[in-house]
Amino acid sequence: MRARVTLLVVAILLVAGFAALNWSEIMRPTPLSFGAFITDAPLGLILLGLLMLSLLGFLALGAMHRTQVLIESRQHLKELQHHRDLADRAEASRFTELRTHLDTQLGELRKRDAIAATEFEKAMVLGQRELRTQLDQMSRTLATRLTDMEHRIDGRLGAPSAARPTPAYPEAVHSAETARDERVLAERAREERAAAETLASSEPPKRRFWNL
Repeated sequence: MRARVTLLVVAILLVAGFAALNWSEIMRPTPLSFGAFITDAPLGLILLGLLMLSLLGFLALGAMHRTQVLIESRQHLKELQHHRDLADRAEASRFTELRTHLDTQLGELRKRDAIAATEFEKAMVLGQRELRTQLDQMSRTLATRLTDMEHRIDGRLGAPSAARPTPAYPEAVHSAETARDERVLAERAREERAAAETLASSEPPKRRFWNL
């Protein structure tokens, strides 16, 4: 654009210089024919005026074209800004929808976690009750068996000596060892029963809860 303006200014200056150098010839009257009539007029001045009118028309057309281009560019800028605003709104709405969807999903996950935790606690409580019931049954069964063993051992140890024949010395030693072994078994039975009662009264291990 600047090159065109520069060339136009240079052309105008050249024409103006040429007209100034030949001004006397430009102003010399010459018979001119206009079709219907013939008159004397300066041909150079007429041509110079036509050149000036052509230049002014060219400048006007250039200005109009530039104005039209500026108006169209502004319209395009407005349309681009409008489309950009629409795109920003659409993107913001998408982000809002995505955030809402994520919040909904997180809420559902929290509810599921709460339900799962509640079910797990219920399963732990039920497993603990079942384990305690089983331990109680085992302790009762063990206590019953130990009591039967104690009664049997006490019955054997508490039998009258008069009803038994007087054994010889080796047999007496053997019966004494048997009685001692039975006492040891009775003491072990009492210790096992006490251990079973302690185990039944204590809290079951956590590993069993997790396995349940």
